Amino acid sequence: MTKEYDLVVLGGGTGGYVAAIRASQLGMNVAVVEKGKLGGTCLHKGCIPSKALLRSAEVFKQTKEAERFGIETSNIKLNFDKVQDRKQDVVNTLHQGVQGLMKKGKIDVFEGFGRILGPSIFSPMPGTISIEYENGEENTMIVPKNVLVATGSKPKSLPGLEIDGVYVMSSDEALEMEQLPSSIVIVGGGVIGIEWASMLADFGVEVTVIEYLDQILPTEDDMIAKEVEKLLKKKGVTFVKGAKVLPETLQINNGISVQAELNGQKESFQAEKMLVSVGREANTSNIGLENTDIVVEKGYIQTNKFYQTKESHIYAIGDVIGGMQLAHVASHEGIVAVEHMANHNPHPINYDQIPTCIYSNPEVASVGLTEKQAKEQGFDIKVGKFPFKAIGKALVYGESDGFVKIIADKQTEDLLGVHMIGPHVTDMISEAGLAKVLDATPWEISQSIHPHPTLSEIMGEAALAVDGLQIHG
Repeated sequence: MTKEYDLVVLGGGTGGYVAAIRASQLGMNVAVVEKGKLGGTCLHKGCIPSKALLRSAEVFKQTKEAERFGIETSNIKLNFDKVQDRKQDVVNTLHQGVQGLMKKGKIDVFEGFGRILGPSIFSPMPGTISIEYENGEENTMIVPKNVLVATGSKPKSLPGLEIDGVYVMSSDEALEMEQLPSSIVIVGGGVIGIEWASMLADFGVEVTVIEYLDQILPTEDDMIAKEVEKLLKKKGVTFVKGAKVLPETLQINNGISVQAELNGQKESFQAEKMLVSVGREANTSNIGLENTDIVVEKGYIQTNKFYQTKESHIYAIGDVIGGMQLAHVASHEGIVAVEHMANHNPHPINYDQIPTCIYSNPEVASVGLTEKQAKEQGFDIKVGKFPFKAIGKALVYGESDGFVKIIADKQTEDLLGVHMIGPHVTDMISEAGLAKVLDATPWEISQSIHPHPTLSEIMGEAALAVDGLQIHG
């Protein structure tokens, strides 16, 4: 018998399961269709496992530097098997938590591949979901009043740099490495490439990053990108910028060699492995979009500000619609979409107020406009910058590289952007995010008394520095 639901969510990743929980809270009868494991890319192949490895790399680096803190150590060894075991323990714990949330919300979970069907005997509108199972079991048909497409994305590759999982890897395969390579070439200096460069350098791997553009981290403020490059060079990372990798030159023979075009010349690079990190592409293939009037442009599903597609009862969120492609963004898009289905009149998301984080060592976090963007948009700006070297807690902590930069509008005093690099800035950016939501000024941030000694004091100092009033600098 075909089962009916108020909402069927295609994809049980962060955006999908959060949307399902919110729909359940609103009284909807909900099902989630997931071909892999609940939690999706973020939990199993992205955010969580990579950050678990980054934490192990950080601890390893700190332990090697323990003598700076008066602690004498010897015979420091890295057991990568245990590093991987710990990563998997973290993932398993969180996976069990998500499964528990589905049971708590009385949300049905179908473990199969969902495809949207066109008008049929089940429904006069496209949207009936056919669920296919790997074991060959007969397809299940479920009929929803609403559909939410949250199928996420997968790593892109470059034609000719085909992923073999052994010598040429995407981040998916890199997470499952059984042992660390002695050397690696990372193609792409974006967020994922830089996180892996930082992690592997801290683990003692020889790292070369080849970036097509003249700047790594092209979406970050120029000053932040330059500081990241400087500090990762201190770890031993080699950067080759403005270089076009030539896939046809790739050779594999107990390692990899490849050429890149740089300033009109060809330069060769060798390493034990290659990590291809050139972005992600939406999972839109074979999910039945052709059975609907849904518009897809440049690989991404097109929606309105409430995430409705051209089929008003079918919504889409997260990586599959492009945009910022971040787990926390997908979650909030899912909430807005579901509340819109339920006629709760949600506020559309203001993407200028969403913080972004890079979990390299040191960390990077930002919200709002970069200095370049602010100028391009015609703002007359003023900028405050304050270094962690002048923050007592940073010196105590033993990590004083980096700074906070605040950009404001000279005429209105409005906060335009906040950019951070340094210890634990990914935990500190939410203050700047709240300031953006509340339309605060740097002066208002400075009037919030930051406790001493804390790393967060740098926010107050940077806010004062916008008008040249910083106390300790």
